[in-house]
Amino acid sequence: MAQEFVNSKIQPRKVVVFIKPTCPYCRRTQELLSELPFKQGALEFVDITATSDTSKIQDYLATLTGARTVPRVFIGKDCIGGCSDLISMYQSGELLKRLNQIGALQ
Repeated sequence: MAQEFVNSKIQPRKVVVFIKPTCPYCRRTQELLSELPFKQGALEFVDITATSDTSKIQDYLATLTGARTVPRVFIGKDCIGGCSDLISMYQSGELLKRLNQIGALQ
């Protein structure tokens, strides 16, 4: 169930962020990404606490990405890490480059 749930969310031309609403790093990630001009439907925040499988989802994310912490940020099929990784990519200009490569921005 957890594996199917996660895999169904991750898509090639989309940014998906697995979050917990109470997490300050998740909120910072949401703030940063919400400032960018995404195309309709190209950005999705997935609240893993809205399911009964939160722990199993985090276990699968650990298998998939090497970490079970949230946020887990996927650009297309690639996990770029968490909040600090996203901020570093944003500051270096790499984030906008990657978002344009997958066609996520307007």
